[in-house]
Amino acid sequence: MSNLQFRLGRTEEFPALKEMIIDSFEPITWFKKLDAEFGPLNGRDWRDRWNLRLDKVFASQIILVGQAGDAVVAVATGTADEDTRTGFIDLLGVDIAQQGKGYGRQMLQGMLDHFRQQGMEHARLECLTDNEKGNALYRSAGWSLVSSSNMWFLKL
Repeated sequence: MSNLQFRLGRTEEFPALKEMIIDSFEPITWFKKLDAEFGPLNGRDWRDRWNLRLDKVFASQIILVGQAGDAVVAVATGTADEDTRTGFIDLLGVDIAQQGKGYGRQMLQGMLDHFRQQGMEHARLECLTDNEKGNALYRSAGWSLVSSSNMWFLKL
């Protein structure tokens, strides 16, 4: 494993970064679970809905990439709330072929360092309760679980 170098993502990289995020979330996304129970929503399957979500994320959030050599192997997105000095990590994804090498932990630390540089004093994130890998990472990185929630859905 090499140490990642961090920088802001470039617009021309966004399509590949979106693909990396979707691929890394496929095993755990509730969007896919929703499709299994209710089918596509208004004709849009879980990948379509992720792409729509990511269009909004990439237009409004910090996009930080982690590079190993010349290859981008990880990405994190988030926002910084200057009023509370709290950074919010929305998404953290690692290239499927690069998972298990510690890049997720490094990307997490890279985003926290980025928030510190912006004057943030706290950070928060959300993780599905059944995302065992994610929860194990955050627990081992010293995060405190302060609440959990259930996601409910109803077809009208």
